[in-house]
Amino acid sequence: MPSIAIVGAGPGMGLAIARTFGSRGYDVALIARNRAKLDDLVGRLAAEGITAAAFPADVLDHDALTQALKDAATRFGGIDVLEHSPSPGNGSISSMTLTSPSQTSPSDVQGWIDFLLYSAITATQAVLPAMCEAGAGTLLFTNGAGSVDPIPMLGNVNPAQAALRNWVLNLHKELGTGIQAAHVAIGVWIGAGGPPEIPTAEAEEIAPLYWDLHTQRDEAERVFTV
Repeated sequence: MPSIAIVGAGPGMGLAIARTFGSRGYDVALIARNRAKLDDLVGRLAAEGITAAAFPADVLDHDALTQALKDAATRFGGIDVLEHSPSPGNGSISSMTLTSPSQTSPSDVQGWIDFLLYSAITATQAVLPAMCEAGAGTLLFTNGAGSVDPIPMLGNVNPAQAALRNWVLNLHKELGTGIQAAHVAIGVWIGAGGPPEIPTAEAEEIAPLYWDLHTQRDEAERVFTV
């Protein structure tokens, strides 16, 4: 069975992506900080006939993230698709203050670089050698649309998002056609509870985009807006 590893799995996009691939015969490795929340997702997927397993790790802990992906590859006989979408809802990153561009210091950006870019590089290094040996694989990276069109209120977040985007697009160029690497920029608030001026969409509306990038393999980037 092919497999997908979802780094930063949660009840929103992570679960929707897991269902999208799982319903098409993929085993699912779920990676995030909280074991109890992961176990809940595993149970929900199992009830839908999808094989999934939890591999707890903090994306800021590079050794733990690498080990989790190695354990997932051992459990499922390899990782065919990596999806990277850590959420800042838990952990030290959630306490960071948003700053405007003129008020941003290097330290304001560093945490987001660690969280978004360095975790993506770490996850990729954990799975890419096996993909290169097999000559096949897919690497998908979720980001905010501020990576493409920055927003002043996210003056310290957008540089890290742009760095991730730049690295993914460059990775796509390097890898060529054998291994697909693609960037997903989401320009909506996912689910309910967002600011009234920001458009919203459900995770289930966005998730098919990941399957398209995986199967069509002809684009380095998709921007989701409504």
